[in-house]
Amino acid sequence: MALAPQLLEILACPEDKGPLLYFESEQVLYNPRLKRRYDIRDDIPVMLVEEATTVDDAEHERLMAKAAADGTPSTLEG
Repeated sequence: MALAPQLLEILACPEDKGPLLYFESEQVLYNPRLKRRYDIRDDIPVMLVEEATTVDDAEHERLMAKAAADGTPSTLEG
């Protein structure tokens, strides 16, 4: 299930307060500035810095290429 558009309009990274990329197919929100991904579990974004995963350069490049190719939406766009 996709996150509600109203939720995407207000979600921000809890650390730098910036927008996140939403990868619906992977159930993840991604902060490319910090290379940090936040899982979505049972349709609920887990927005805790201590539970986020820092990705390596290869995963960052994969996510950025996927975002460019798929037109991945960003949060805070309203």
